[in-house]
Amino acid sequence: MSGDKKISKGSSAGATTSNGVGLPAGLSSAEAARQLAESGPNEVAADRERPVLRILRHFWSPVPWMLEATIVLQIVAGEWLEAAMVVTLLLINVAMGIVQEGRANATLALLRQRLAPRARARRDGTWQDIAASGLVVGDTVQLTLGAIVPADIRIVSGSMLLDQSMLTGESAAVEQTAGALAYAGALVRRGEAVGEVVATGTHTYFGRTAELVRSADVESSEQRAVLSVVKALTAVNMTIVVAMVIYAHVIGMTVTQIIPLVLAALLSAVPVAMPAVFTLSATLGARRLAQEGVLLARLPALQEAAMIDVLCVDKTGTLTENSLGVGEVVPLVERMTAAEVLSHAAAASSSDGQDPVDVAIRAAASSKDMPALAVLRFVPFDPAAKMSEARIAGSNGQELRIAKGSPFAISALAPMLAKGDAELSRLSAAGYRVLAVSAGEPGAMAVIGLIGLSDPPRKDSAPLLAQLKALGIVPVMATGDTTLTAETVARQIGLDGPVCPAGKIPEKVGPNDYAVYAGVFPEDKFGLVRAFQGEGHAVGMCGDGANDAPALRQAQMGIAVSTATDVAKSAAGLVLTQPGLRGIVACIEEGRAAFRRVFTFTLSTMVNKAVTLIVMGGGLVMTGHAVMTPLLQVLWMLTSDVAMMARAGDRAKPTPYPNAWRIRELTLAAIPLGMVKLAYVMGVLAVGWFWLRLDTETMRTLTFLTLVLAGQTTGLVLRERNHVWYSRPAPVMLWAIFAAAALASVFAWLGWFMAALPGWLLITIYGTNLLFCLFLDAVKVVLMSRLPLDRRPGVLSEPDLAATAPAV
Repeated sequence: MSGDKKISKGSSAGATTSNGVGLPAGLSSAEAARQLAESGPNEVAADRERPVLRILRHFWSPVPWMLEATIVLQIVAGEWLEAAMVVTLLLINVAMGIVQEGRANATLALLRQRLAPRARARRDGTWQDIAASGLVVGDTVQLTLGAIVPADIRIVSGSMLLDQSMLTGESAAVEQTAGALAYAGALVRRGEAVGEVVATGTHTYFGRTAELVRSADVESSEQRAVLSVVKALTAVNMTIVVAMVIYAHVIGMTVTQIIPLVLAALLSAVPVAMPAVFTLSATLGARRLAQEGVLLARLPALQEAAMIDVLCVDKTGTLTENSLGVGEVVPLVERMTAAEVLSHAAAASSSDGQDPVDVAIRAAASSKDMPALAVLRFVPFDPAAKMSEARIAGSNGQELRIAKGSPFAISALAPMLAKGDAELSRLSAAGYRVLAVSAGEPGAMAVIGLIGLSDPPRKDSAPLLAQLKALGIVPVMATGDTTLTAETVARQIGLDGPVCPAGKIPEKVGPNDYAVYAGVFPEDKFGLVRAFQGEGHAVGMCGDGANDAPALRQAQMGIAVSTATDVAKSAAGLVLTQPGLRGIVACIEEGRAAFRRVFTFTLSTMVNKAVTLIVMGGGLVMTGHAVMTPLLQVLWMLTSDVAMMARAGDRAKPTPYPNAWRIRELTLAAIPLGMVKLAYVMGVLAVGWFWLRLDTETMRTLTFLTLVLAGQTTGLVLRERNHVWYSRPAPVMLWAIFAAAALASVFAWLGWFMAALPGWLLITIYGTNLLFCLFLDAVKVVLMSRLPLDRRPGVLSEPDLAATAPAV
């Protein structure tokens, strides 16, 4: 054995497999460990951003720019205290961003560790599954369909069709046989081979291809929608600021009086908490999903999960147990037994134990008292041809060909007689996955039998599909199995819609046209996703193979199942670590809950920011003076905006329907809600100025406290679609609201940084704020019931969903 020999770096001892082919025996564990210590792991170290640059990057984005511009203007105006407080606010914002980015990076680091590519290497004379990072020069490695080549490898035996497009940009795959090199990062599209590692890590030809999981910083639909909201809000704010400056000039205010007015207005437009809320909400959701067996490859995928209304699901391993066994064998040739059919099928099956179909057939054949057929040449399963084959020596010395695969593919090699068609229909109707076996001399083959493989539906498939339907998502099965097999399994799990006729999928098709697509090739799944998206749907796609990668990348929510290949995992937005659909349902519900938090926060921000600016303009007209100074504006942001960050950790009930950013409806809702708040705040100021005859400084304190309390009330009311008392906020949000209100009240009562308010007036403001809360809540309930604020167009309403959803 190789483990008993000292093998020098890059060399290997000879070995002979059971079929007589000479192969390298591989390294011993001790030799591999020694080389690994010398050469380092088989990976390319990720570029590490310097800590200083990482911190400085948080000062370079739209929100910090606004704060930094305000700091400069305040220093120019000589307002050093206000500038210092804005600097504090800026540092708080940056610190929150750094902390949340660190948590997000930790989550992604965990993901990379969980998704680390694996390799099948020969160590100590036996085949072992090891981390690809542990490979060293001289290792013997086995490569199979769908695998990523883990290092630069010289092929010793076998042949493969390699897709090197991710390395060279060439779309055409290349056939590589013994003696050729397979470069790290290439994808095995067909065949299998054994090779010897010749270079690892940074010494591989294409260097950086070992990293398969990429967390690309792509702009999600949520980010695009929020950016448009911020742009619109900024445009409104700037319009109001210009109008205030013009009015101040008309009434004779000096430049030294106008500058603080402009500074206060600019500060009121800064959405300080927005970046932290988005990042924190996604990070918290990712942590919760990790406990449910779902790993997010990209944080924006969580929000995309909230929007899907169609889910394309594979059958095997997702809806079924993926524990194949031979249920029935039907010979179709006279005087041939079921054991002989199995013996021929086993000859056309891989012996590496990686393909569950081949494992089931070989296990069934070994249980029969039949000698194994001597294989001269074996061609592994080709997903394009949908068959595998072998060449054996016949009794007269002639070469015979055996093919095993899809009945449709085998019927192209040998005619399927009437008996075969009848048995195929019977087995398919019984729910078997049917394979056909043909044998004979090339050009004169005959179908010798059918094998029915049983892969029963998972017990949780039916209730979980019902739950998806209750969530407003249309599940669609897309499988390579025959129509009858797919239809039988579909009926068992509650997919009762029509089955798409065999053949090419129509270019224009909707999710409600067919419930099952059978006999589809991997490229058909990509086309199916594109077709649904062309009809305006947001699509989730489950996949496990390398050929599913285009569809996984194309879908809004690409889902790699627990048994997926490395390339499928790298293309997906989320990866399931447990079989079945439970992780998908958990991701959708968590995504919708996170979407609701961010959505209601955005609505509250729109109302609070716009109203604050209008109040400043209205107060200027009413009193002839600025009712908010830059210092008060900073205190308002510290007590209000920072407290609203707690919204990311609040309780949120997921919607029973798919979500969408509907900016028009969001604006239509913000206008009446803002009018209610504006009327309340201006009413309080009018009482203070015209009835109580408060002086200018006291009016400013009154404005500050009223805006703080009304802002916290607005956030509390809008967090819940129903009445405010319908659900209880999370403790973190209650404490944040209490802290903001208490801090502002103490400042106003004791006269810190502002004129003091008498206790009776402070209590009165709390009482009027309660009335404002109840009135705003009543208006909100009416609006929420009539405006589809976050529901995807075309989906059912909540009552309709509840009425049509099947029992779970």
